[in-house]
Amino acid sequence: MPTDVSSNYNVFLYFMAIFVPPFSVFMKRGCAAEFWINILLRILGWIPGVIHAWWIISKYETTKTYAHY
Repeated sequence: MPTDVSSNYNVFLYFMAIFVPPFSVFMKRGCAAEFWINILLRILGWIPGVIHAWWIISKYETTKTYAHY
């Protein structure tokens, strides 16, 4: 059963992305490929990591959910 994520949560993630971009991506998508890409971009520099984190936050409306069988 999907749940809607409040806009306050996204604002919190945008704010956290300024300081710790991988944390925001992890909270939004889990330990998926986007997280590891953000780690690599963060190593390359602060700005690429932040831009990627903001893109991930705005691209995905809800957090990654897993189907329970």
